[in-house]
Amino acid sequence: MDTVQRSTRKSLPLTERDVRELAALRASASHRAALMDLSGVDLTEGSSEAAVLHAVWEAGLKAVLERLEDAGYAEMAAERDQDRHQRVARRRRPEWADEA
Repeated sequence: MDTVQRSTRKSLPLTERDVRELAALRASASHRAALMDLSGVDLTEGSSEAAVLHAVWEAGLKAVLERLEDAGYAEMAAERDQDRHQRVARRRRPEWADEA
């Protein structure tokens, strides 16, 4: 799990639902465990709201980066398949080559 030095604090507007979810993440051991698993951030029953919000941020950022990585791999695979098809097409004997 990561322990990172924080350099700045940002204001984050929260809805009433966000506040309720944050309270559940702080109060519930199973919620904290799931968040720790997703974020890689150590949390305890006494973790501050800021620490829990940071863990939520880390979990969300990881999800975004994984999505970008998956898209990149898919793009590379598509390019590879296209290159393979082009190489096969170049090796095929043209239809007109058998004409006498």
